[in-house]
Amino acid sequence: MKLIVQIPCLNEEETIAKVINQIPKQIGGIDKIEVLIIDDGSDDRTVEIAKSLAVDHIIQNVGNKGLGISFEKGMQYALDHDADILVNTDGDDQYPGKFITQLVKPIINNKADIVIGDRQTNQVKHFSKLKRLFQWLGTKLIIFLSGEKKLKDAVSGFRAYSREAMLEINITEKFSYTLDSTIQASDKRLKLESIPFEINPPTRPSRLFSNMWVHIRKSGFGALRTFAFYKPVKVFIGLGTVFFLIGMIPIIRFLFDYFFTRNGSGKIQSLIIGSTLISVAFNLFALGIIGDLLGRNRKLIEKILIKQKDNRQKES
Repeated sequence: MKLIVQIPCLNEEETIAKVINQIPKQIGGIDKIEVLIIDDGSDDRTVEIAKSLAVDHIIQNVGNKGLGISFEKGMQYALDHDADILVNTDGDDQYPGKFITQLVKPIINNKADIVIGDRQTNQVKHFSKLKRLFQWLGTKLIIFLSGEKKLKDAVSGFRAYSREAMLEINITEKFSYTLDSTIQASDKRLKLESIPFEINPPTRPSRLFSNMWVHIRKSGFGALRTFAFYKPVKVFIGLGTVFFLIGMIPIIRFLFDYFFTRNGSGKIQSLIIGSTLISVAFNLFALGIIGDLLGRNRKLIEKILIKQKDNRQKES
């Protein structure tokens, strides 16, 4: 069994050597461990240092493509090079390499397709109370929408993927792959597990987003797009139901006034508002049905993509 540990990097010359050196050299059940560096347009000595440490593979993007695209490249590269398991970790030394052994164990034992490292954000000292709250709320929302009750940390980037998961998942978000792959895993019935671990103190500010509010906005819109794509019935029928119920309030007000006070003309504005909201609701219901039909077509296309990925691996 072959494990590839991929490290997306952007100007990580201060920490990349430490991250590489922490990767386990031997893991029970794994025959070969290789390291893949994905350089996302660094202009420092990141690649030079990685080469000096004789890493097995290096991918260099032309310019900064983003974490989502870099992850997708690495996942396809791992498939092309016969990886049975892919681990993603960060180049800023946030995730201690010693926990990789625990991360891959459920996959080795055929108990999971994807294993997500749980940072236990409620205990992280360098996270503010507000950040802990939003991390908790975000994870709870993803659990509610996806139904993945075992999920503990929805945006953790410390993850392990089985070969089947790599074949099944197709990243659609440029900003980040975490929520995208989690939602897809739920839709495709891939088994998720979480393992707790302790993160290291930060070595630099995040380069993925400038502040917490940007992260919330981008993650929120990305999650909504992905849910609408993979679970259109739940999203659009749910929203339609909300608009329908709200629209019925002014409609009932109008009907009550019309039949019991005989002064319905005085509440005509309620009829207009209610009718508008209910029209919106039926449009959302229609979008849910159309989205579900398109989703059936998407599943057929994804089966073709799985075969293409598998054949590409065999040919390489």
